[in-house]
Amino acid sequence: MNALRTDYRTADLEPADRAMLDYVAKLTRHPVRCTREDIETLHTHGFDDTAILQINLIASWFNYINRVADGLGVGRE
Repeated sequence: MNALRTDYRTADLEPADRAMLDYVAKLTRHPVRCTREDIETLHTHGFDDTAILQINLIASWFNYINRVADGLGVGRE
């Protein structure tokens, strides 16, 4: 569990979970680099279009709300 908190890439994960987190990391760090290939990779790991949309929306919402909080200096100690 500690590996998941510090760097998911070192955690013992199922391939589908790793693919999902790879997509979320790319969406977070370099959203303009996300391509149809990323979506197809998720499909090959068993995610349907609804699940992919949910993954995207949840990750995007967290990215958005964190940027709002960071921009306002909220939550920093």
